[in-house]
Amino acid sequence: MSMPKIECPHIDKCCAAASLLQSVALEETAISHILNAEGEKLQKALEMKECSHQDLLEINKSVEEMVTKITTLEIVLKTKLELVKPLLDDCKDPFKPSC
Repeated sequence: MSMPKIECPHIDKCCAAASLLQSVALEETAISHILNAEGEKLQKALEMKECSHQDLLEINKSVEEMVTKITTLEIVLKTKLELVKPLLDDCKDPFKPSC
């Protein structure tokens, strides 16, 4: 998977706001992939016959820690969106930046 690219040749306030929105969307996509992988990890562990109760508890703890970290990141992303919203007020169409 190649790295996503945000292009904005003529940076103005609306273009910067659009780029920030795109960056949040890309981070949310990455988070969805991480959460999906964590779910698959749990499913795989439950399917394994040689997995002990202790192993399952450790895997569960690992997933719980990841979800906690993602929750913190979601708070940061929410704050980022709240900071971007006022920038969009002056933009005619925030999804069609003037860049």
